[in-house]
Amino acid sequence: MNKVLVLGGGGFIGSNIARYLLDRGDCHVTVADLNCPRDWEDVFSDPSYSSRLRLAIGDYATKDAFDRLGGGFDQVYMMSAIVGVNRTLESPHDVMYTNTYLTMRTLDWIGENPIKKLLFASSSENYAGTSDIFGVPIPTPETVPLCISDVSHSRFTYAMTKMHGECAFLHSAKHLGYECIVVRYQNIIGPNMGFRHAIPHIVQRFSEGHESPFKIYGYNQTRAFCFISDAVAGTVGAMESSRSGGEIYHIGNDQEITIELLTREIGALMHYGGPYEPAMTYPGSVERRCPDIRKCQDHFGYKPLVDWKIAVAQTVNWYRDYFAKGLRPTTGGFAPPENFL
Repeated sequence: MNKVLVLGGGGFIGSNIARYLLDRGDCHVTVADLNCPRDWEDVFSDPSYSSRLRLAIGDYATKDAFDRLGGGFDQVYMMSAIVGVNRTLESPHDVMYTNTYLTMRTLDWIGENPIKKLLFASSSENYAGTSDIFGVPIPTPETVPLCISDVSHSRFTYAMTKMHGECAFLHSAKHLGYECIVVRYQNIIGPNMGFRHAIPHIVQRFSEGHESPFKIYGYNQTRAFCFISDAVAGTVGAMESSRSGGEIYHIGNDQEITIELLTREIGALMHYGGPYEPAMTYPGSVERRCPDIRKCQDHFGYKPLVDWKIAVAQTVNWYRDYFAKGLRPTTGGFAPPENFL
């Protein structure tokens, strides 16, 4: 059995990768993060998992956490990062500091504990400036130049740390003797994805019922939403492919829709019958985003299976039920773009 480490295994995508590997039953999985994965009560209570699961709770921006981790891993999924638009606008220094240290501490640890493969979780934010300024093709291929539009804008701190991570892991791989794969995620959604993203924010606003007309922030912008099960299949496929070493892949869906269509779809699911009105968007937000996924289709047969409407409905249903219980966002609830001017 492979020995697999999921750094950031308590987060949305990381925990779903870890769960997928445990369900498959052919590897030992170490989940490393500040916190335990969400909604894992059945995993913790099931002895069929316990023999193949290890939790390593700690702050992996520090050396001490890695010192306690040990070595001997075949595959490392490097998913750890501070994410969320609001976090970049509210605490850009924390984003830069933490994400950079997560990368460098991981590389220091690999230098003392050799591994076979590492997959780095990157983002389409890396070429947000390229999309808006230079008119690159959409759907966008992996060969697009990486660019931000304004280094002084806090929105781009996350993208800068992801560019740094891509460069650091890809160029350290040969020196440290491992294969590196980079995946750039493209708007991954699903139940319990946290509260720092567009869909949870929209559901929160509909649940509070204070708006009529309902503002559609960034109404004419476009995105392509990918359901978590498809993202996990693509990520594991990239890690386990025999031709993925040194490659960069877009993991997402190529069904491009407007934010207006997304908001109206969520409104219908939330039984909202009132009017809508266009509104501003968050500072630094890219106008269009849709990935070209032909490379991962060609290299390891990646194929998104979940239509965007089904993906949105399953995500909305989880958050609608959450807010219906009177619960509040644990972190990163909605804050209007006007707050960040």
